[in-house]
Amino acid sequence: MTESLLFDGVVLLGSGLVFVLIFRRLGLGATLGYLVAGALVGPQALGLIDGAEGKIGVAELGITLLLFIVGLELNLQRLWKLKKEIFGLGLLQVVLCGLAVSGVVLLISQASPTPFSIAAAFALGLPLALSSTAQVLPMLQSAGRLRTPFGERAFSILLFQDLSIVPLITIVTVMSRNPADMNGPPGWLLFLYTVLAIAGLILAGRYLLRPMFRIIGNLGEREMFVFAGLFTVIAAAAVMEALGLSTALGAFVAGVMLADSPYRHELEADVEPFRSILLGLFFLAVGMMLDLHAIADRPFFVLGMALALIVTKAVIIMGIGLIFKMTWRGALALGLLLSQGGEFGFVLFAQAQHAFLIKPEAASLFGAIVTLSMATTPFLMSATKGLRTEPDKDGGTREGPMSDGANALVVGYGRFGQTVAQMLIAQGIPVTLIDMDIEMIDIAEGFGAKVYYGDGTRLDLLRQAGASEAELILFCIDGDQLDAELIEAVHEAFPKSAIFARAFDRRALIKLKGTPAAGVVREVLESAVKMARMAMRSLNIAEEEITRAEDMYRARDKERLRVQYETGDPRAAIDRILTQPVRESEGANEGEEESE
Repeated sequence: MTESLLFDGVVLLGSGLVFVLIFRRLGLGATLGYLVAGALVGPQALGLIDGAEGKIGVAELGITLLLFIVGLELNLQRLWKLKKEIFGLGLLQVVLCGLAVSGVVLLISQASPTPFSIAAAFALGLPLALSSTAQVLPMLQSAGRLRTPFGERAFSILLFQDLSIVPLITIVTVMSRNPADMNGPPGWLLFLYTVLAIAGLILAGRYLLRPMFRIIGNLGEREMFVFAGLFTVIAAAAVMEALGLSTALGAFVAGVMLADSPYRHELEADVEPFRSILLGLFFLAVGMMLDLHAIADRPFFVLGMALALIVTKAVIIMGIGLIFKMTWRGALALGLLLSQGGEFGFVLFAQAQHAFLIKPEAASLFGAIVTLSMATTPFLMSATKGLRTEPDKDGGTREGPMSDGANALVVGYGRFGQTVAQMLIAQGIPVTLIDMDIEMIDIAEGFGAKVYYGDGTRLDLLRQAGASEAELILFCIDGDQLDAELIEAVHEAFPKSAIFARAFDRRALIKLKGTPAAGVVREVLESAVKMARMAMRSLNIAEEEITRAEDMYRARDKERLRVQYETGDPRAAIDRILTQPVRESEGANEGEEESE
C-alpha cells in the first residue's frame, strides 16, 4: 500500500508539474495543465493511476481551504459594502442562468432517443449555472484584478453561487425519487440548520478561535499556527458536513470571522501552501474522472452542450453586467470569465444520481461537459484580450486596486514604527501594520490602530499582506534583524515597492551596504543630535556655534562611515571619533575645509 501511494504521488505530482509548466509557458493557466495531466495518467488514457473518486474526496479540501482564504480577505464591513453585488448580481446570475441552461438541456435532449424529464433537466441545468471558484479566483489573483471593481463583481457572483449550494441541494432533495430521501430532513429544516450553524461558527470565531490564536501567538510557535489554522478549517467543514450542508460555506464563514483579527495574514501565509497543493490535486482528480469513452460515444452532444453552456452563460451574465451599468467590454469580460461549469457541479450531479433523477451515464456525460467548459476559459480569455481591454481615457488611468488596499507596509510597530506610520497616515497614505508582539498588538488596538500579527521578514506573509500592490515597504524592526540577503529577496519579490529600513547602529548600516534599499536610517542618530543641541542651548551657547559643532560631528561621522563602507572594518577611521574637546581654531579650520 505504501509503494502504491508513493507511486501515485510521484506520477500525479510529476505529471502536474510538467503540464502546469508547459501550459503556464503557453499562457493557458495552471488549471488546464492539471486537467490534461489528470486525463492523461488516469484510467481512460495511460491507466497509470486509478481510484480518482477516492482522491477527489481528499482533494475537495483544497476548495474548502480556498474559501477559507477568501473569507479571510473579507471582513463583515466589506461584505456589507458588497451586499448589492452579492444579493443582486449574484442572485440574478444563478436564477437566470439556472433556468436558461435547464431549458437548453431539456431542448437538446429531445433530439436524443432518451430525452430527459423536466426534473432531470433541472437537476442538470441548475448545477451548470455555477462557475468554477477554484479556477476563476486564481486567475483574478494572478492578473492582479481580485481587488478591483471588476474583480469584486466577479467575486460577488462566485460567493453567491457558493451560498446557493444549500438551496440547490434542497431542490434536488425535494424532487428526489429515492425512498431513502423521503425520510430526510425537509428543506425548511436544512435552512434552519444553515442559520444555526453560521451563528455557531460566528460565536466560536469570537469566543474560541481568537483567544486560541492569541495564546499561540504569545508562544511564538509558527508550527502551531499551521496546525491551528488547518484545524479551524477542517472543524468548520466537519460541522457543516455533519448537518448535511456545504463544507466550503463553513470554511468561508470561519475565514470571515477571523478577517478582522490580527492573525489574518499569518493564517493566510500558513494555509496557502496546503490550499495550492490540494487544489492542484483536485483538478488532477477531475481530469482523471473525465470519461473519455462518453465523449467518444457522443462527441457532438458533448461539444454542442459545452458550446451551448458557454454561450448561454456568457450572454446572460453580460446582459446582467450591462443592467448593473458596467461597460460593454467589462460585461463581456465578466460573461466569458464565468461562462464555464464549476467544481460543485460534480457534487450536485452525484446528489441527483443518488436521488434517482439521472442515470450514472448522464452524470458522467455532464461531468465531461463541465470539464470541457473549464478547459475553454483560458483560451477564451486569451483570444478576447484585445477586445475586452478598456482603452485608456485621456488624462485617465486603467482600473486599479480598490482604495482600501494599503500603499505602505510598516513592519514593526514599536516606538519607531509608530512615528513612521502616523506620519504616512497624516499624509493620507493607507498603511498596513505588522508586528509579532501580541502585547503591543493589544495595546495598539486599544488606541484604535489595527496591527496584524506575523513575521514581516517572511516573503509569503508580506505577499499575503499586499506587498505586491504596495508602493512602500518600511522595516521598522527593533534590534539587528535585517541583512543584505533579506533586502535583496524582498526587492526581487516586490520590485515595484520602495524599501526603507531602520538600522540598529552603524554596524547594521554597513551590513546593508549595496542593497537596493531606497533608504536606511540609524534609529537614534537624529534624536541624539537633537538632544545635544538642546543641551548646548541650555548653556547659552550661540546658535551658530551649536550648528558648527553639529556640522563638525556630521562631517567626521560621514567620513568615518565612508571608510568603514569601503573596508568593511567597524574600527576603521577610528581617529575621526571625537574623544577630546576640540580647540576653537581646530574646529574653525575643520569647518572651513568641509565647506570648501
